[in-house]
Formats: sequence, C-alpha cells, structure tokens
Amino acid sequence: MTILKYKDLSNISKADLEEKLKDLKLELVKANVTANKSNSKTKEIKKAISRLLTFNRSMKDQLKKK
Repeated sequence: MTILKYKDLSNISKADLEEKLKDLKLELVKANVTANKSNSKTKEIKKAISRLLTFNRSMKDQLKKK
C-alpha cells in the first residue's frame, strides 16, 4: 500500500482512479477482518480513500464551472 499524493492523482486516468478506489475499499474490508479496527493500516487506507473521493469531487466541480 503506497501513500497517495494529491498531485500524483492528477496524472492517473479516470478509469484507473475508479479501479484504485475499488481496490482500496476491498483492502479496507480485509484489514478490518484480520486486525483491530483502529489499526494504523486501516487509518492509512481510509485516508487514501478519502483523498481519492475528494479528488474526484473537486474534478467534477471544476468541470461544472467550465
């Protein structure tokens, strides 16, 4: 699991972003099953998911403004 940077997300295609989001959600479920819910790995995954969702929302907002 690599840490996702906001500036790196702009270089990734939309299809790859959707695939990455699905993978992260699946990884979060697996991590919650195998470990304690307040594990640092789950926190990192949650941050990556929220970063992806925020990036997607900001891109949609920018497209609406144009």
